[in-house]
Amino acid sequence: MLKNEMKLQMFAGTSILDLFSHKEVLNYLRNRNLPTLLGDELFPSRKTTSLELEQITGGGGIPVIASIHAFDTESEIGSRQAAKATLELAFIKRKMQLKEKDIMALENPRTPEEQTYLTEQVYNDIEVLVRGVMARVEKMRMDVLANGQVTINENGLNATVDYQVPADHKEALSGTDLWTDPTSDPLGDIDRWIEAMSITPTRALTSKKILNALLRHPQVKASVFGSDTGKVLTRNELDAFMQSNGLPIIRTYDDKYKEQQKNGTYTTKRYFPENKFVMFDDEILGETVFGPTPEERLVRRAAVDISMVGNVLAMVYEENLDPVGTWEKAVATALPSFAAADEVFQAQPIA
Repeated sequence: MLKNEMKLQMFAGTSILDLFSHKEVLNYLRNRNLPTLLGDELFPSRKTTSLELEQITGGGGIPVIASIHAFDTESEIGSRQAAKATLELAFIKRKMQLKEKDIMALENPRTPEEQTYLTEQVYNDIEVLVRGVMARVEKMRMDVLANGQVTINENGLNATVDYQVPADHKEALSGTDLWTDPTSDPLGDIDRWIEAMSITPTRALTSKKILNALLRHPQVKASVFGSDTGKVLTRNELDAFMQSNGLPIIRTYDDKYKEQQKNGTYTTKRYFPENKFVMFDDEILGETVFGPTPEERLVRRAAVDISMVGNVLAMVYEENLDPVGTWEKAVATALPSFAAADEVFQAQPIA
């Protein structure tokens, strides 16, 4: 009992900014294992000191053949196929306000249990904000993979970042060619798309809806079983067939996020479009490039080791005098690079 009273005495009268200092928040995030997303694997993270990234694409996996020369003649002069573009990182941030009643309780807790509960609530808010920033990053990564573009249309910003996926590496099916039509030829489409690529794809990413359409498709079942006998085709059987025929193994990604509307309601959306089917190989597709934020200056002023700052910076801060506002915030600058832009095929096989 005496130990708890001593803890409360140490806690009492401590300001909210001291309780959740830059160092305390950074330590909390460093020790948390946040859920990983598919984009973390396909586009590994890299932190840079710049707000720009150089996107280099082109060349693909097909070599440019050299020509034969007579001895004592000048070599043919080659040119680089790769194209370079400079892109600016997107500034992503979100904040929540701490209620004055909770701040007073945090600064003067009545019991150790109240102290622990309120502290956990603040850190839970911070984690929610950080995951919200990472959700926006994941949406950009999946937009790049599915469409070859990042479209920004929020908070007065309207921009499109085009990664220049070749036009002949994209196709939207229609009519009886749609994979939901029993007379369509999904495996023939996949073969045709592979022929258009400069690499041999080993993986395909799609939705559960498209995978189920393939598993039920009479032409696919006939190819796997020899005829469509009405037998149910399983994922493992389709995997084995695809692998034995040198076709990409199909995996699904159906994770979702919530987007808050101006009226306060929430809309649930997908990271990866439900109508897309994208093929690629085992190589890394690109990177998730994180840069510095203006808020990192505040961390430096607080004499915190800047190396502690991860890809997303979180903080508790105050602003204004009347009324005083205390906020929790998460912020990052980020953008995917897409070095494999000319080594993917982006298809839309269902409406």
